Amino acid sequence: MKIVVLSQNPNLYSTKRIVEAGQKKGHEMIIIDHTKCNLVIEKKNPTIVYKGEEIRDIDGIIPRIGASVTFFGTAVVRQFEMMKVFSATESQALVRSRDKLRSLQILSRAGLGLPKTVFTNYSKDVSQVVDGVGGAPLVIKLLEGTQGLGVVLADNKNSAESILEAFNGLQARVIAQEFIEEAGGADIRVFVVDGAVVGAMKRQGKEGEFRSNLHRGGSANVIELTDEEENAALKAAKAMGLGIAGVDLLQSSRGPLILEVNSSPGLEGIERATGTDIATHIIKYVERNA
Repeated sequence: MKIVVLSQNPNLYSTKRIVEAGQKKGHEMIIIDHTKCNLVIEKKNPTIVYKGEEIRDIDGIIPRIGASVTFFGTAVVRQFEMMKVFSATESQALVRSRDKLRSLQILSRAGLGLPKTVFTNYSKDVSQVVDGVGGAPLVIKLLEGTQGLGVVLADNKNSAESILEAFNGLQARVIAQEFIEEAGGADIRVFVVDGAVVGAMKRQGKEGEFRSNLHRGGSANVIELTDEEENAALKAAKAMGLGIAGVDLLQSSRGPLILEVNSSPGLEGIERATGTDIATHIIKYVERNA
């Protein structure tokens, strides 16, 4: 099979691992920088031109689209779909996953547990926003933030109100979310491929840090999920329409709470923590569907 990995950087761990896994199974693996594609749109003949050449005869694509280029990256994925090429991550699911607010609404509609969240149109009544999530401490998140950036823990009501007023003044879209104290600065990343859990790790933030992201210096260990946690992760990936998903959830006194569902989850942390060959699971998923 001829499989394209859409990635801006061929040296990234995730990109290299997917290419290695595909080549090991005898596939022709091609890395294409989606930001350098030209999309030719005409009646019944959508094409993609890359480095002056038309891309043809592709069996499947594996998008690794960065958050900063979601708009154009999604357009490239959509163009491949118009060319009847299987995508491991559908364009619509990619768009949904990058909109934090829309994602939370979809997950809520699916009946999944979530931290209580408030979103307003730059409301001047910031006190009401704080009270809406149960008071301080609370977490304030930029809607466009990734990898723990743009996430602030407000310890008391005064600081929460000041942070919200500052973001509002900058016309920055934020959500306020209840702080789950019993999670202890840890969360669980569940890697889902084609409707099955293929790996799970517990990420613990470094001392004094409530964000558990590995990019922020957190640590990770393999974890055995409860049935409830596994079901929640699978249901979240399905609700978002994602064939490949990194589902982040918190352990709380009222059961698992979904924080986020990632459409381009990194492989490095999960493969090293679990010792599982996640990349081959992704290739097998493309094989079954392309």
